[in-house]
Amino acid sequence: MDTEILARVQFAFTIAFHYIYPPLSIGLGLIMVIMESLWIKTNNEKYHILAKFWTKIFALTFGIGVVTGIVMEFEFGTNWATYSRYVGDIFGSALAAEGIFAFALESGFLGILLFGWNRVKPWVHLVSTIGVFLGSMFSAVWIVVANSWQQTPAGYHIVGEGMNARAEITDFWAMVFNPSSVDRLTHTWFAAFLAGAFLVLSVHAYYLLKGRYVTISKMAFKIALGVATVFSLMQLVTGHSSADGVSENQPAKLAAMEGHYEASAPADLYLFGWVDDESQEVTGLKLPGGLSFLIDQDFEAPVTGLNAFPEEDRPGQVNAVFQFYHMMIAIGMFFIALTLYACYLWWRKKLFDQRWLLKIFVGSVILAQLGNQVGWFAAEMGRQPWVVYGHLRTSEAFSKAVTANQIVFSLILFFVVYALLLFLFLYLLNKKIKHGPYDEDHNDMEERHFTEDISEEVAKIVNA
Repeated sequence: MDTEILARVQFAFTIAFHYIYPPLSIGLGLIMVIMESLWIKTNNEKYHILAKFWTKIFALTFGIGVVTGIVMEFEFGTNWATYSRYVGDIFGSALAAEGIFAFALESGFLGILLFGWNRVKPWVHLVSTIGVFLGSMFSAVWIVVANSWQQTPAGYHIVGEGMNARAEITDFWAMVFNPSSVDRLTHTWFAAFLAGAFLVLSVHAYYLLKGRYVTISKMAFKIALGVATVFSLMQLVTGHSSADGVSENQPAKLAAMEGHYEASAPADLYLFGWVDDESQEVTGLKLPGGLSFLIDQDFEAPVTGLNAFPEEDRPGQVNAVFQFYHMMIAIGMFFIALTLYACYLWWRKKLFDQRWLLKIFVGSVILAQLGNQVGWFAAEMGRQPWVVYGHLRTSEAFSKAVTANQIVFSLILFFVVYALLLFLFLYLLNKKIKHGPYDEDHNDMEERHFTEDISEEVAKIVNA
């Protein structure tokens, strides 16, 4: 395997592992804000207990996320030296803004969030929770801005030539609000909210199936279900808006997402399928002219296909882009159906009577993570062969001084370290879930809780 492929594999591996944790932190931040707000508004101690429980799990995801994110910054300097020189002004500005506006806000309030429960007034603690939540969202802003600039560069000019060429900012706000920033940011935020919501749904569905912490789990489940339903539906809007933007700014990527080869012809919309790059044919279930209609509201409108571009300027792994893109959409549509049906049962007051539905929610946390991963793969593989779209090819961006053996060695090292980190994360997460929401100081409440649960079951039997 050559050096470029190994460098790409290593970066994909490290960022895919890192990308498990920041979305969870952002999503759990929103859930914590809601729980703590309800505690202050209703003075119901159970919301307080829930907020404290999920703060501990937030701290775990936040810590692992920070540790795994540091590695990538070093990779820019080691494996991607040409890329770093080319985008240094742009990326440096975005990362500096993240440190000033986001990380400072997040870390400034983190201490109060974690250790201030019995030391500050409840409203002060709520402000700290909101501060950490906003900090995590702002952090995503600058990372997405930097990545979006690579997808749709704006507000810059190129200075120097050949190996010394680099991008320099001419308009900071044009760089920030480049053509894809807003669409990609909202899509990323909402996906993060879903990741957090489905983790909460999974854990409390597990408790409900086991008959543990029933009353408090029903409260948490309803909060998370509300968040999951709202943002599953809103992902339809941001997803459509993102696809519109891709059709305008990166037509080769959109063509790869749907396996559309004709240079200029109406394009079909596939529900699923398989792309044969050799014959340029797609086998699957499709809506004829569906992609044309989504873009131009006309089933006969021509859409730019892959054959409109020179072979060296279009994605090389069309089937992979197609599959990842359609997996993301399938997961999103499944979440809409699942949450709407659960809301219907909630309205009928039968939400917690369906054990099969609770079992699906227990496993749905994996789908939320998978949706984030395949969405990112589709976006990044779809812009190939460019690392900066239309300007710098991936084959030109990696460090020529680094050998394949060196990358293999570091990749194996990362794999071992990340496997240990994943084991540690799952061990601690499992330990906290088994311990449950109640602290040792609340043993009396746990007993009271079980009494309440038994009373509920007795009441059901009597009513039956």
